[in-house]
Amino acid sequence: MAEFRMPSLGADMQSGKLLEWLVKPGDVVKRGQVIAVVGTEKGDIEVEVFEEGVVRALLAAPGTEMPVGAPIAIIESEAEAEKVAAAPASRPADATGEATKTVAEKVTAVPAPRPANGQRIRVSPLARKLAAELGVDLSQVRGTGPQGAIDKADVERAAAALKAQQEAPPPAPTQPVEAPAPPPPAKPVDKSSAEFQAGMRRAIALAMARSNREIPHYYLETRINMAKALAWLEAENLKRPIQNRLLPAVLLIKAVAKALTQVPQLNGYWIDDTLQVAEAIHIGFAIALRQGGLVTPAIHHADLKSADELMETLRDLIMRTRAGRLRSSELTDATITLTSLGDMGVEKVFGVIYPPQVALVGFGKVTEEVWVENGMIGVRPVVYATLAGDHRASDGRTGAEFLDVLNRLLQEPEALFSA
Repeated sequence: MAEFRMPSLGADMQSGKLLEWLVKPGDVVKRGQVIAVVGTEKGDIEVEVFEEGVVRALLAAPGTEMPVGAPIAIIESEAEAEKVAAAPASRPADATGEATKTVAEKVTAVPAPRPANGQRIRVSPLARKLAAELGVDLSQVRGTGPQGAIDKADVERAAAALKAQQEAPPPAPTQPVEAPAPPPPAKPVDKSSAEFQAGMRRAIALAMARSNREIPHYYLETRINMAKALAWLEAENLKRPIQNRLLPAVLLIKAVAKALTQVPQLNGYWIDDTLQVAEAIHIGFAIALRQGGLVTPAIHHADLKSADELMETLRDLIMRTRAGRLRSSELTDATITLTSLGDMGVEKVFGVIYPPQVALVGFGKVTEEVWVENGMIGVRPVVYATLAGDHRASDGRTGAEFLDVLNRLLQEPEALFSA
């Protein structure tokens, strides 16, 4: 018998709001299955379970705010469930005459919510939360997202139409009356968006304040000649249809991941005053949200993915991040963060490490600069790569080694994706 607890989905998350159960008592769950949606200051997160078994009880009702670590469900292993099923139906009475009960039976189960017609409506967690705040009936909303799912924009349109209907002037009387045209309805204030942005800024501020307070940062930067990397990327994209072409970020993600295989001291966490080097390489890629704020979901096993797999993963992560449909593992598994502001015209990025990680890599935009090579002066496409390191876990020499390996890998781009 195991308790499923409210997970920690951020460095400074103290509590989460249970928005929805996606399972009910008696359901069999598998490792990695999404079983609940939890609301945090960074959005609504699909929470996965990391053990197999049978849901015996749900301990928290949707809408309940629960502290991190609080039990919210009881999951019984399949072996335990088989023993219960094989046990006799009747149980001996105790001294008070009450039948003996299992732990799960003593807990009041909270039924999982279901629509009236029994069919689950496909809707993103953010859209569901917004609909509840705006009083929108999701059964009356037509989804325009993937596979007909309802997203935030669909809910906003439905809310605007409902408000316009409520504020519409009454029908004209039988006899025409001269009257001035009614003024257009005032544009509704998107309080939910403002509240979400405020919560996002608060979460970021807490995490970054902790980082600056606890982590002794050191910073390094280097210039990387991108001529060979960009030439390879251009030649590779000419072989592909437009929809399958690669972004420069794919090269950078792969190069960082490969460099970490050679300098693993930067891939891991600082926990209990000890560096815990991670075996897997999960790159946290910084993604800006349209409504403001930043989320860094993990690209799992980035060092093992092909160019096509990385591009597909990146495209999927960006779409789901901005739709508010991330999974808990994507928020908690990152072993290092990569951020790039080159598309915004920034030449150098000096980031703040996200605890408990021990490093952050930043890239600026590619610029044409004077470059001296073999005694010859020329112009090359150059990118500035920066590293923020945790001095408790590594020193400048380790950071310099990483940047040197990163530079060498980008000079042989064809080898990055070779077997």
